[in-house]
Amino acid sequence: MPKLVITGGAGFIGSNLAKYYIDRRWQVVVIDDLSHGSKDNIKEIEREPKFEFILADIRSAGILEKACADADFLVHLAAYKIPRYGDALKTLTINNEGTRTVLETVSKRNIKTVIASTSDVYGKNPTPPFAESGDLVLGQSMVRRWAYAASKIFDEHLALAYSVERELPVVILRFFGSYGPGNHRSWWGGPQAVFIEQALRDLSITVHGDGRQTRSFCYVSDTVSGIASALESDKANGQIINVGSSEEIEIIELARKIISMTGSKSKIEFVPYESFGGGYEDVRRRVPDLHKADSILGFKTKVSLAEGLQRTINWHKQYL
Repeated sequence: MPKLVITGGAGFIGSNLAKYYIDRRWQVVVIDDLSHGSKDNIKEIEREPKFEFILADIRSAGILEKACADADFLVHLAAYKIPRYGDALKTLTINNEGTRTVLETVSKRNIKTVIASTSDVYGKNPTPPFAESGDLVLGQSMVRRWAYAASKIFDEHLALAYSVERELPVVILRFFGSYGPGNHRSWWGGPQAVFIEQALRDLSITVHGDGRQTRSFCYVSDTVSGIASALESDKANGQIINVGSSEEIEIIELARKIISMTGSKSKIEFVPYESFGGGYEDVRRRVPDLHKADSILGFKTKVSLAEGLQRTINWHKQYL
């Protein structure tokens, strides 16, 4: 059976991807330093004979090369993100050094690779829904919130350079708002995670700005489906493809929806962006154009926002 290496495989998306391929009887190797991931995410598969966990930083070239010695596929999910509270230096260096190490390693063996990027690269592009051919419009460099997007844009260019100059079979996926059971229960997991935690405890729901900014949220099983399709499709090689949901919602409506679904007594509290510091800039609308994902991967989401939120709320309840 095929062998798959997943960097960041003890994280939210990575652990779900690992479970998906273990169920398909693939050999799966997860490399993670557990700086953001958790072994709890992979505990149900860690005793599977076809599963291996390696505790390591993906910048450790020797360890990565050993794991990839007989690998057929690699999905690179390991990353450091959200520099809004600081840590822009870690975000830039870890992401770029890690991706460079991964691409150099897989190029030696021509391993089919999926590189995880982010919808954040579209930045302040004024024409949503965002198509892959659209401009990437970041704010000024003095605003550190753009450090993560900048690191991912570099990763994309690097991956495409390996695709052209080394003929590496590589696909870049731009994820839009993956969520579901197992996501971080803090801002690391997205606004829906924080809103659910607050609503279940009847705490104030903290909405930044006026709440009219929009997002789209993609249930994790749909995200995994998109990754699997890209991984196993030769048509996807050398392409950048959005993976997400076209179901767009205002953040204030998301908060109201979660309050209603949980039967919460919570009230909405508006918090100014200044609380982030560093001249934080938000994106007013973020929703993907999925025509390319459909035409190349046959990708379509199956889980509605209402259904996905209910499953996620049920999971959060165990922590009360």
